[in-house]
Amino acid sequence: MSVAREPTTSSVRTDRIVGDLPWIEDAGKVAPKDARALSKLFFDRLQVLEEGTHEYQYARNTLIEMNRSLVVFAASRFRHRGSGEMEDILQVGTVGLIKAIDRFDLSREVEFTSFAIPYIVGEIKRFFRDTSWAVHVPRRLQELRVELAKAKERLAAVLDRQPSVHELAVDLDLSDDEVIEGLVASNGYMAGSLDAPGGNHDGSAAGPTYAEILGDRDPALELVEDLHALAPLLQELDDRERHIVEMRFGQEMTQCQIGAELGVSQMHVSRLLARTLTKLRTGMLADD
Repeated sequence: MSVAREPTTSSVRTDRIVGDLPWIEDAGKVAPKDARALSKLFFDRLQVLEEGTHEYQYARNTLIEMNRSLVVFAASRFRHRGSGEMEDILQVGTVGLIKAIDRFDLSREVEFTSFAIPYIVGEIKRFFRDTSWAVHVPRRLQELRVELAKAKERLAAVLDRQPSVHELAVDLDLSDDEVIEGLVASNGYMAGSLDAPGGNHDGSAAGPTYAEILGDRDPALELVEDLHALAPLLQELDDRERHIVEMRFGQEMTQCQIGAELGVSQMHVSRLLARTLTKLRTGMLADD
C-alpha cells in the first residue's frame, strides 16, 4: 500500500515516514474513520517488525494513541460513577486497549474495534470488582481512608509499631472521633471472601474458611417452636391419652409394649394413638 493512498489528516505527514509507516505527529487527533484505516496498516507492519526496535515502538505507541477514542467510548457507560473516578476508569481502560493491541491478529478478519471493546470493558469491570467499596461510603470518608493509610505507613516507620488513634489524629490534624469514623468506614472498602481461610486459635492462618464456621439456622429451632405450641394441647388430653403419648414418644415404647402395659390389644392401642394424634394435629393446624 502506497503512502499516497493513506488517509490524509492534519496529523498525518506524508512527507516523512518511519520505516514503511507514515509519520503521525499527534495520533490522538486522528479522526476515528481515518484511525480504522491507518490501524490496519500499522497492524500489518507490527506483525513483521522486531520487538524493541524503534519502528516497532513507534507502530505500537501510535496504535495506542489512535485508538484511545475506543477507551473513551467504553468508559462513557460508567460515567454515573462520578468525575473523580473517571480518570482511573480511563487509565485501566487504556490497559485493556494495550492488551487488545498486543493480541490482535489481522488474519482473523475481525475489525479491531469489535476485538478491543470487550478487552477494555473487561479491564474496567475488573477494576470495579477489585477496588469497589462493599457498602456505600461518603466521598469524604473514602478520601480519609487513603490519608489514614498513608499516615499509618509513615508513622509505623518512625515509631516502629502501629500508631494509635490519637497519634493518627495529631498527624492528620483531625479529632480522635474523625479518625475513628474513618477507620470504621475503611472496613467497608472491600468485603472479605467467605472462602478465605480464618485463623486458628494458636494464631496460625491455616484455619477453616469463614463459610465453614459461619452460623446457620438450627433446624431444631422449629422443633422447639412446635413443642411450645403443642404443650397446651397436651394439657387438654385425658390422663390415658397423655400416658399413651408419653410412652410412645417419650419412652419410645412399641404399640405392643404399650398394650401390655395397659392390658389392651396392640390394635386397640393403634386406634387410641391415631385418635389422639388426630386431635393434636387438628389443634396445631387451628393455631396456625
